[in-house]
Amino acid sequence: MSETIEFQAEARQLLQLMIHSIYSDKDVFLRELISNASDALDKLRLESYRDKDLEADTSDLRIELEQSAPDVEHRTLVVRDNGIGMSRDEVVELIGTIAKSGTAEMLAQIRESQDEKGENAEDLIGQFGIGFYSSFMVADRVEMVTRKAGTSEGVHWESTGEGTYTLEPVEDAPQGTSITLHLKPEDAEDSLHDYAKPETVRRIVKRYSDFITWPIRMTPPATDETPEPEPETINSRQALWARARSEVTDEELTEFYRHVSHDWQEPLETMRLSGEGTFEYQGLLFLPAHAPMDLFMREARRGVQLYVKRVFVMDDCEALVPEYLRFVKGVVDAADLSLNVSREILQQDRQIQAIRKRLVRKVLQTIAALQENEPDKYTTFWGELGRAFKEGLITDPDNREAILAASAFPSTHSADENTTLKAYKERMPEGQEAIYFLTGATRGSIENSPHIEAFRAKGYEVLLLTDQVDEVWTDTVTEFDGTPMASIAKGDVDLGDDAGLPEGFDDLLTWMGTELADDVKEVRLSTRLTSSPACLVGDPGDMSPMLEKMYRAMGQEPPVTKRILELNPQHALVSGLRDKQGAGDADPDVARLLYGMALLAEGGELKEPTAFVNTLAERLQKTL
Repeated sequence: MSETIEFQAEARQLLQLMIHSIYSDKDVFLRELISNASDALDKLRLESYRDKDLEADTSDLRIELEQSAPDVEHRTLVVRDNGIGMSRDEVVELIGTIAKSGTAEMLAQIRESQDEKGENAEDLIGQFGIGFYSSFMVADRVEMVTRKAGTSEGVHWESTGEGTYTLEPVEDAPQGTSITLHLKPEDAEDSLHDYAKPETVRRIVKRYSDFITWPIRMTPPATDETPEPEPETINSRQALWARARSEVTDEELTEFYRHVSHDWQEPLETMRLSGEGTFEYQGLLFLPAHAPMDLFMREARRGVQLYVKRVFVMDDCEALVPEYLRFVKGVVDAADLSLNVSREILQQDRQIQAIRKRLVRKVLQTIAALQENEPDKYTTFWGELGRAFKEGLITDPDNREAILAASAFPSTHSADENTTLKAYKERMPEGQEAIYFLTGATRGSIENSPHIEAFRAKGYEVLLLTDQVDEVWTDTVTEFDGTPMASIAKGDVDLGDDAGLPEGFDDLLTWMGTELADDVKEVRLSTRLTSSPACLVGDPGDMSPMLEKMYRAMGQEPPVTKRILELNPQHALVSGLRDKQGAGDADPDVARLLYGMALLAEGGELKEPTAFVNTLAERLQKTL
């Protein structure tokens, strides 16, 4: 019984984007379909290892391409595999629906890249694994017959790429998936080639899919001379990671990267690694040139593909890649693992742990080399992936020093360029004993913070840290290369001034401490202020205001931490208040205004903003 089903709204929008040439190169539709077929074959072989009772034929796993005769009116191209196949529900879920968080954001980015920037958005599409839709760039109608391995009934799917598709059961469907494209007419002006020509298909396979390890067999159209042509394997099937670098072209590496990452840009950097002896393995890894769209999504997939002696075992092997390097893509081929290995076992496997350590070391060395020798590439890496990379400062203490060295931070030294900690140390003037930093919401708010005044006056450089992750790792990292790291908003500050603090403020400090006891734990004189009357500081180990905001945004109420109010004894407002207090004429409202000003100056929030504004208005009125 046939049924007609509407595409999900987001799926309809993506189909229209595809049909109206979101891809600049329409040839990629075949790359997408072959990549999906390869994945289906990988999954079937893996499932057959795990389930010995699976009723599936794995004797000749392959991808087949079949074309209609060149002189027929309705030309077709068939892409067929005998892999894992899909059930009816899986077809609806995977083809008719895009049930992934972030779809709306993806569509917004696609529209922005097309409408505002005039760029192609193919890099966005591929990341969501829906390249099947690219079939509608070259076909007026697409049919699919699929049967999941181990089941008895298949399903026939068909659509013209408009708003609906049809489904009906098929009793005698072969195992796997067969996709028939009813091709559009050739249109050279629109870069729409004749995909019924064998030479066109061969060219595309050679360019995009030559490295696929499964045989890609093409059956040319029948002719009078060859009414029953023999299928021919048209890909080399050579694993790129097993070939010498001199035997692999840059174009082959790029296409392999696109295959494993679903990113259609070129990789930023390629890394090869291998090990012999106790643990034998080979690896081919890539750094992307831009951040994956799901880089900070909780359900994002991470990890590299795991093979054992050229046999695919796992698509996203998280055990090989720490979370802060989740943007790394590629393949690791181990020699001595079991083919029937679970994710849980991998977490404890000694060989996997050893490979992981070497993989992390290789990635860190590569990033450090970019920083040292290829600054433009490094700038791209840091701008796109630095925020994720810094998470390793929290989660990977064994490599913390290397991560710090390979990181870069904005600072008061330059308005445009980041600095490494090594370069920071080289610029430290005599007498400076620590690497100073300040966290905050924006660079502008930090640069205008009262805390920075004395450091600017002394010529001391300050790191300006604005990423949320900075609020966390700065509480964990205490030094770099033997030099302490210190927040200028916490603890006492000794800037080497010989003059010391002036006398005569003890009574004022005691009085203000009493008046503001509900808000602060201490009032003291400051050595970090030059022009502002007051600022708030924390003790070492106290939670910063920004970190408190982060916890509240996550629905967690942090413990109440009172801070220290520091006063600038050189400021006329502070010295005037001292004189008033000494004469017994001090106004408690002025103390509260000083506290509120200090809170606002660092970007904090007043508990009672209306009361503060009313008090300020009354004080201003008295001056008129």
